[in-house]
Amino acid sequence: MGRYVIRRLLQMIPVFIGTTFLIYFMVYQLGGDPIAAMFGDKAADPAFVRQMREEYHLNDPLIVQYWHYLTGLFQGDFGTSFSGIPVADELERAFPISIRLALIAFAIEIVIGIGAGLLAGLRRGKLIDSVVLVTTLIVISIPVFVLGYLFQYFLGTEWGLFPSTATPGDPTWSDLVLPGIVLGSLSLAFVARLTRTSIAENLRADYVRTATAKGLPRRRVVTVHLLRNSLIPVVTFLGADLGALMAGAIVTEGIFNVDGVGRLIYLAVTKHENATVVGAVAALVIVYLVMNLIVDLLYAVLDPRIRYA
Repeated sequence: MGRYVIRRLLQMIPVFIGTTFLIYFMVYQLGGDPIAAMFGDKAADPAFVRQMREEYHLNDPLIVQYWHYLTGLFQGDFGTSFSGIPVADELERAFPISIRLALIAFAIEIVIGIGAGLLAGLRRGKLIDSVVLVTTLIVISIPVFVLGYLFQYFLGTEWGLFPSTATPGDPTWSDLVLPGIVLGSLSLAFVARLTRTSIAENLRADYVRTATAKGLPRRRVVTVHLLRNSLIPVVTFLGADLGALMAGAIVTEGIFNVDGVGRLIYLAVTKHENATVVGAVAALVIVYLVMNLIVDLLYAVLDPRIRYA
């Protein structure tokens, strides 16, 4: 196991370099002069522009710019925005908020998604199965921004069950419940359908019939044998989705005024703060890679037949 983890960590290095280079290349090829964008409609001071372009290596070839950025990144320096604010400080402020939001959405996915999928899979063809399939199909069909405004209007404004917008700066956990529900709704539907399919398929497996024939209680057969083996594809989806929840919260954070990473990226794109965009996305790449490793290690926990050398 230890050798496998070390090998995977070493494999992450070229993957991280490749993905961050692609991100860096695409961001800096969007067009427009980020230094000129700082002045808006006003005329830029030529001396200041020359100084800024030299300071941020904008006169160098793209590969040289990326090399300067990468060497700083491996030293823990995510760069500095053109407004002079270290990107690490902005991430330190925004990341905890997005983590809390993602954890709420993730918990909703696990509890409701797996629970609904388990009930539907055990009662395939029955009323509860039809209800789960129809409900999840409706959720999948509705765009996130429409679902967000509906939840905000009814659950927040009309019924007052949750705050309709988050507190600026540092939202509380209660502020993040409603956006967490919206953020996790689409993934919840996929988790429920994936769990339902996996449960229904494994319900006819030999090991389930053997456990039942041994006289084991149905609850033990379902929880220890059936559910444990059926969760392998679900865990794969959940592991990748946790990173996607943090990266894909731009629309949700905008609707509910949540100052997280998604909103930070959106504002940085509109202001041509390329260093902030690249730094935030690089941090999300690290989250993706770590979650992918954790998912692979969880396979061995769920299925004892899986061994890593």
